[in-house]
Amino acid sequence: MATASDTPVLDTLAAMTVDSVERCHMDDRTLILTRIAALVAVDAPAVSYLAHIDPAVKVELTVEELQDVLVAIAPVVGSARVMSAAGHIAQAFGVAIAMAEAEAEVIANAEAQSRGKS
Repeated sequence: MATASDTPVLDTLAAMTVDSVERCHMDDRTLILTRIAALVAVDAPAVSYLAHIDPAVKVELTVEELQDVLVAIAPVVGSARVMSAAGHIAQAFGVAIAMAEAEAEVIANAEAQSRGKS
């Protein structure tokens, strides 16, 4: 029986992703490169790329490899999609950096407060 959730759409997307990864026999690097290529092909918004930053970092995907993917698929998907993707990717990285900075600030403040109470 299904249970109610505050985030049913995100829960469904997460379950679909887990199921896809479990059934896929690609190595992690090939999987993330394939997913990025698919995001470009469908002109995905920045938030879709944002969800793939952590997995890309974990497989140590380089900027050069990301550029190679964009170059490789440009003749198929077209220059407009590649340029749109580049903007969305840059926006996603900007959001990820801002989130990491905010998290680091929260941790630093908590550590400073903890030291002040000692």
